[in-house]
Amino acid sequence: MEDKKNKKLKELFEKVLINLGEDTKREGLLRTPERIAKAYLYLTKGYSEDIDKIINGAVFSTDNDDMVIVKNIELYSLCEHHLLPFFGKCHVAYIPNGKVLGLSKIARIVDVYSRRLQIQENLVRQIAETVMKYTSAEGVGVVIEAQHLCMMMRGVEKQNSVMTTSCMLGSFRDDGSTRMEFLSLINKQI
Repeated sequence: MEDKKNKKLKELFEKVLINLGEDTKREGLLRTPERIAKAYLYLTKGYSEDIDKIINGAVFSTDNDDMVIVKNIELYSLCEHHLLPFFGKCHVAYIPNGKVLGLSKIARIVDVYSRRLQIQENLVRQIAETVMKYTSAEGVGVVIEAQHLCMMMRGVEKQNSVMTTSCMLGSFRDDGSTRMEFLSLINKQI
């Protein structure tokens, strides 16, 4: 199946290059359609990943009910409007309600959803809802800070712009002090 996708994408990218006015027979472009196809399959691998298999039962019992934060998780995604990259960092927090998630699973959740054609406003919610689903936490907070090449390389060309989005669920939405603790801790330098 992957080989069939790769072949079809290769053919399509070759047509794109030709329509841009390029000679796909010139030395520098001889294998470019194949490389682009492989790159896009990798950059969108989140479509073929199963969250249940990613979590793989790594949900553990706990008596802890203090905030758990994983911050500065690198993320790379593609804007669904222009297919240009956006990249930045994601901060995830939750308050356990009898269960904690394996530490690496939080980063893997971020990767699964960011490796799809996305808008940041949806990405932040998908991550928060998934952490909530698997932990049944009292609350989940997610903040993403990212730079978008669709805004930096084209259009308004603003090089220093950073988009920040958040999704607060449960106690992070309902309790201002919980939300402020989270926001304070992700901005604290270590």
